[in-house]
Amino acid sequence: MLRTVIFDFDGVITDSEILHLRAFNKVLARFNIEIDRKDYYTKYLGYTDADCYKQLIADGLLEVEPRQIPELIERKNHVFEELAATEGKTIDGVHEFLNMLTQNNVPMAICSGALLTEIELLLEDANLRHFFATIVSAEHVKKGKPHPEGFLLTLKKLNNVIPAKAGIQNSIAAAQCVVIEDSLWGLQAAKAAGMHSVAVTNSYDAEHLHLADKIVAKLSDLSMEDLRKLCV
Repeated sequence: MLRTVIFDFDGVITDSEILHLRAFNKVLARFNIEIDRKDYYTKYLGYTDADCYKQLIADGLLEVEPRQIPELIERKNHVFEELAATEGKTIDGVHEFLNMLTQNNVPMAICSGALLTEIELLLEDANLRHFFATIVSAEHVKKGKPHPEGFLLTLKKLNNVIPAKAGIQNSIAAAQCVVIEDSLWGLQAAKAAGMHSVAVTNSYDAEHLHLADKIVAKLSDLSMEDLRKLCV
C-alpha cells in the first residue's frame, strides 16, 4: 500500500545542481581549483557540502585543514543563495505531480543533502513549501547518502506528524514509501532503508540508475497506478 512519497530535492524538484557546482567553484577559485561538470556529476553530486569538501581534500585537490570546512560551507551557501534568487527554477512537471499526489491524499516529504536554507529558499520562491509535511536536510544527519539515515529519519518525522494530521493510527512502514531520486547515491540509500524507488533521468542516463524499481524521463510520466504498483 502506498502511504507516502519522499523526494530528493536537487535534480528532482529543482534544476539547481548546476548552481551548486557554480557556487562550489566560486569558493574554490581562491585555491586555484575548479571542478569540471563531468567530475562533479561523476564524483561529487551525491555528497553533502561537508562531505564534498572532505572528498576534495582526500582526492588531494584541496589543501585546507578540516576545521576550515564550516567556513567554506558558509561561503558556498551565501553564493548559492545569490544564484538561486535569480536563476533557480522548478523542473517541468513538478507542480502537476505534486498536485496529483495532494488530490490523492498522499503525504510528501523531502530528504536532501542540501542545506535547509537552500531548500526553503527555492521552495518558497516556487510556492511549493506547503506540499511537504517535513524536510530532512544535510544538517539533520551525521551520514549522507548512500547511507539510509536520512530516509529513515524522514520516515520517523512523517510518522510524528501524519497520524495527527490525517487521523491514521498505524505507523507508515518503509515498504509503504516511494522515494524519487536522480542519482545512484540516493537510490542506494532508499534501498538500504527498505523503501521503493523511482529514478528520473534529469542528471544521469538510465543506465546509471539501474537500481531503481522504475525509471522515468520526467515526473509527469508517472501515474498514481504506477506508484501504487510499487508498494503492492
